Amino acid sequence: MRIISYNVNGLRAAMNKGFVDWLKTDPADIICIQETKAHKDNVNHAAITALGFHDYWYSAEKKGYSGVAIFSKIKPDLVQMGNGFMQSDAEGRVIRADYGDITLINAYFPSGTSGDERQLYKYQWLEEFFGYTEQLRKERPKLIVCGDWNIAHKEIDIHDPKGNKKSSGFLPEERTWMDKFFEAGWVDSFREFHPEPHRYSWWSQRFPSVRLNNKGWRIDYINVTKELKKQLLDAEIYPDVKHSDHCPVYLKINY
Repeated sequence: MRIISYNVNGLRAAMNKGFVDWLKTDPADIICIQETKAHKDNVNHAAITALGFHDYWYSAEKKGYSGVAIFSKIKPDLVQMGNGFMQSDAEGRVIRADYGDITLINAYFPSGTSGDERQLYKYQWLEEFFGYTEQLRKERPKLIVCGDWNIAHKEIDIHDPKGNKKSSGFLPEERTWMDKFFEAGWVDSFREFHPEPHRYSWWSQRFPSVRLNNKGWRIDYINVTKELKKQLLDAEIYPDVKHSDHCPVYLKINY
């Protein structure tokens, strides 16, 4: 099973930049999209389903905002929208798909960059999400959580750790939450295969040279519960795929 997680920063914009042509290259069996910024009816979704994908959309109530989707060539046994928390569900942040004994969760974690109010909500969301995954693990121990986490976990995951100590996405409280998450029995699939530095998945759009010079953050992850660790086959980041300020991250798992 090949999985890609990709924050497209607006699916319609990504499609205008060749997203569908990229899908035609068969990059994965399951494509998990964050920040669709669209409802299914607003998008030429037929171009996606024509490639053999089943498509599942969970959009925000607010137009042009947030939203997640799963495009899957393997038909899931179950698809569930949301995680039962009112604000998160109104913002279209979580979608779940079950494949046999494996459960895949595609999540778009909130950003706190717009100010204190959203940063406070981010902390609330993190605690809610942790509780949601812990509860789910009791009945579905083989879990995969992919998405835009909006947190760079360690200094190796960000180009300028010292200069970003007070930046949302690299705050001590956020990084401590990531520690707690991994200590609870999760595995960072990318780091299982790639211990090397300078591997990032997001670059600020403020300055064009940032991506050119690889001054990025690794904030997109595909993390798995320890029960799946032995089934990991490969993981990668694809910085040369450029439909967004993020790039796709990849996991191959024995299924």
